[in-house]
Amino acid sequence: MASTEIAHDFSPLLVVYKDGRVHRLAGNELVDPSLDPLTDVESKDVVISPETAVSVRIYRPKPTAQPHKLPLLIYFHGGCFCIESAFSTTYNRHLNSLVAEANVIAVSVDYRLAPEHPLPIAYEDSWDALKWVAAHSAGTGPEEWLNGIADLERVYFAGDSAGANIANRMAIRVGSEGSSGLNLRGLLLVHPYFWGGKLIGDEEKLNPKDRMFIEKLWYFVYPKISGLDDPIVNPEFDPELGRVAAERVAVYVAEKDAVKNRGWLYSECLQKSGWSGTVDVVETKGQGHVFHLFNPTSDEAVDFIGKLAAFINAGHRE
Repeated sequence: MASTEIAHDFSPLLVVYKDGRVHRLAGNELVDPSLDPLTDVESKDVVISPETAVSVRIYRPKPTAQPHKLPLLIYFHGGCFCIESAFSTTYNRHLNSLVAEANVIAVSVDYRLAPEHPLPIAYEDSWDALKWVAAHSAGTGPEEWLNGIADLERVYFAGDSAGANIANRMAIRVGSEGSSGLNLRGLLLVHPYFWGGKLIGDEEKLNPKDRMFIEKLWYFVYPKISGLDDPIVNPEFDPELGRVAAERVAVYVAEKDAVKNRGWLYSECLQKSGWSGTVDVVETKGQGHVFHLFNPTSDEAVDFIGKLAAFINAGHRE
């Protein structure tokens, strides 16, 4: 009989029982790839590593008489590293909307989740996905859609919450190690999931239980963490931050988001790091963490999708 004793309770995300069972409370509704009737965006799934089962969902907009290839968006989903999927209804809907609005081809990465696969596995899976994408730079990779449509000279990384954290790590790694065939033009960090050993801004006003939740969760998903000022958690202490490969960075924060101050701090640290690009912070008033995913048809969410698309479009018109 399965144990009902709880080892870790991170409701409303997940519960882990003492017998090792993991019960995810959100992000479990998955949807197959398809031709979306609302946006005319088509999607397909590809397993890029049979050994790890790491996969991607690729999206392409409605076919038109395009004279040129389309910019490529590589997306990393959120979910505190422990819930959600590139195949969930939430992210499938989000990518359909964003691909249609921005007129890009997109690769949404499905990395393995903690606690079964603690950090840094999500980063390694994401890096493997980038190398797989880069293999299409000469037009001879294994995936026809990328060979025929994607312009790897105009690449953008994006993600929300934990996915924004991953996108930042990937941009730094490209800058440090290189990724032959990928020209990273822009980085979009939506409500990035960072923290630190000392509270900043108005974080002291947060409910102590909410602060403790954030801090405990980091140790849960990354057991070998050196502390809350580990560079993975706190970019202020990342000596490699200045190696972000993107020419342009946009950081999106929300007024009522508990990690809002971390997005602003990221921008400040990036500007002081010796990085030579341009960074802007866009704050949405009156909204909370990933509001656009929870209420995707609201006027605020539709407007937000437009802002993300505008950032990409401005970059590939240069």
